Amino acid sequence: MNESAPGGTIRIVAAVVLDVDGRSLLVRKHGSRVFQQPGGKRDAADRDDLETLARELREELGCTLVAHSAQWLCRGEAPAANERGCMMEAEVYRVQLAEPPQAQAEIAELRWVDPAAARDDPEVAMLSRHLIMPLLAPSRS
Repeated sequence: MNESAPGGTIRIVAAVVLDVDGRSLLVRKHGSRVFQQPGGKRDAADRDDLETLARELREELGCTLVAHSAQWLCRGEAPAANERGCMMEAEVYRVQLAEPPQAQAEIAELRWVDPAAARDDPEVAMLSRHLIMPLLAPSRS
């Protein structure tokens, strides 16, 4: 499966993981300044979105995806955080993890953020800030 289209679109699967206080887990990759949802691109062996997500969560966070916890939230597009000139197109799922997450592989740092505050945080990737966080936080009046 070709995940990078000729027009510069990178297709990914992203996870929304919430803690008991309603904060969302974001990750920062080594060499990057922005935080984003955990997840990533499909490998040739991945059959579907959830298999991709389970593999990425295992690799990035050392966690097992809780069986049948995935709930599709949305599909969205925004400028890529780490690939200049590319667009990121994501299938986004809310999931539960079987273990506490720990930064592994290419992940330098984890951060739990209040979705309402993250909507205005320039350190949060545009896909997360403009698409995902507004779904998680109540509207401001």
